Amino acid sequence: MPITDWPTTERPRERLLARGPASLSDAELLAIFLRTGVTGRSAVDLARDLLSHFGSISALLSASRADFAHARGLGDAKFCQLQAVLELARRHFAEELRVGPDIASPQAVFRFLQAELDGETQEVFGVLYLDNRHRVLAFERLFFGTIDQAAVHPREVVRAVMRHNAAAVILAHNHPSGVAEPSSADRRLTERLRDALNLIDVRLLDHVVVGRPCISMAERGLL
Repeated sequence: MPITDWPTTERPRERLLARGPASLSDAELLAIFLRTGVTGRSAVDLARDLLSHFGSISALLSASRADFAHARGLGDAKFCQLQAVLELARRHFAEELRVGPDIASPQAVFRFLQAELDGETQEVFGVLYLDNRHRVLAFERLFFGTIDQAAVHPREVVRAVMRHNAAAVILAHNHPSGVAEPSSADRRLTERLRDALNLIDVRLLDHVVVGRPCISMAERGLL
């Protein structure tokens, strides 16, 4: 049955307007993005098929162009739309991070880092560079590893920090599994980097493990 034949209170777009986006399921949100279904399948049916095919909303959003466009009901046009939406989200969170004289809030940092690193299929280590008033200078991905481990070299981190003339930093890396609990290796790495940064008088404010949800090692007392 086409969505236009559904009761108004059950249509995803109308429900979003009445109750907000958080009230919708992944499939309903995806259906709004898709706008139309395919022969014999409504947009919501198609969205459910796609989530089943890719396994999760995260896998769908991070799919390669070839895998995405090959799926039924999608294609290059939808891939371009999706990439534009994702990039707008990244830029929105980057602007949010820079509101005011310093970092807006820890939550803004988490949202920005999730937009940057969540959904990566390999472990990625990055650094958020800050000035002496904790204003954002830049974010940079420095190391890329396998799904299990990234080889991070303190000397290269120090070199990058000095290149940006940063006074403080927030380290970040993702756990592709989505489970952000810091490992013993994460703790050892954080200690090594903290000691290396202390030698050049740069403050390590936090090391954020990106997953669902993000975990702050500073809040855990691990710095």
